[in-house]
Amino acid sequence: MSTHAASKDEDAHEDGVRDRPPAPRPSEPPTELTPVEAHLAQQLLSRTALGVFRLNGQFLAESERLARPAGLTAAWWQVLGAVMPEPQPVSGIARTMGITRQSVQRVADLLVREGLAEYLPNPAHRRAKLLAPTAEGRASIARIEPAHADLAGRLAAELGEEAFAETAAALERLARAMERVMETEEAAG
Repeated sequence: MSTHAASKDEDAHEDGVRDRPPAPRPSEPPTELTPVEAHLAQQLLSRTALGVFRLNGQFLAESERLARPAGLTAAWWQVLGAVMPEPQPVSGIARTMGITRQSVQRVADLLVREGLAEYLPNPAHRRAKLLAPTAEGRASIARIEPAHADLAGRLAAELGEEAFAETAAALERLARAMERVMETEEAAG
């Protein structure tokens, strides 16, 4: 996609990639919940949110512990890990991680300053550079891998491999559903 076309397309970002396809339009209006069903749904939302908040805190604390010996922080590990498979623009990393572009930009600039990542030209967009790990950045991530693999193995043993996979799939479904709900709210104004 050319940068000219991307600037005309309000759904496109600086990297020339669309956020996501528009939310599908339901063929029929959603069914109204009874007061009892609405109350139950509200309780489930609260339980889910509190569980996710708690899990987020646990993941962040464990990520800090795992990243520290490699000279990284959890945030540095997240951003560097996002570009291990292939270089990405900051906006793409932010969308994948569900955080602001500005937050990712700050971390990306620190990683570049520390020699753990570098900015590369982006053939899809002149100004939106691609972030890529350096050899030193890859070595830092490699130092985390044994402890990361150990944690994954302990969680798989605690949950069972099938339940672990089901948990990951449920969280992915929840994230997609939340995106659709938020898109519907945004479209409604």
